[in-house]
Amino acid sequence: MKIQIINGPNLNLLGVREKSIYGSSDFESYLAELRQRYPHVEIEYFQSNVEGELINKLHEVGFSYQGIVINAAAYTHTSIAIADAIAAINVPVIEVHISNVHKREKFRHVSMIAANCKGVIAGFGLDSYRLAIEALLNE
Repeated sequence: MKIQIINGPNLNLLGVREKSIYGSSDFESYLAELRQRYPHVEIEYFQSNVEGELINKLHEVGFSYQGIVINAAAYTHTSIAIADAIAAINVPVIEVHISNVHKREKFRHVSMIAANCKGVIAGFGLDSYRLAIEALLNE
């Protein structure tokens, strides 16, 4: 089984940015934990601060992998293009957020991509990614 994790803008700064919201762990360390926990799953990782690169990655893996976990970060609330890319592929996509976006600023309460995703997981810190992987494994 192959699962692609896609992280959007500013998530390359996990562990150093806004620790009270995003925690003090970097994503690469957490990714190593996920790969150890799921040795039977090939977990690929991609991060970009560029919207078009996220779309290109969705197109690249969206017909051959068994699942995608996406944290589109701020693009979640603004990108019709990412929403359209998710709608165009046939792999199940789960939207994740580290923080509970509904406890934050009002503009974060609306997701442009959620309607095209199988589900949304938010507010469980980095564990949101594990929960998404579990959902895909139970697919």
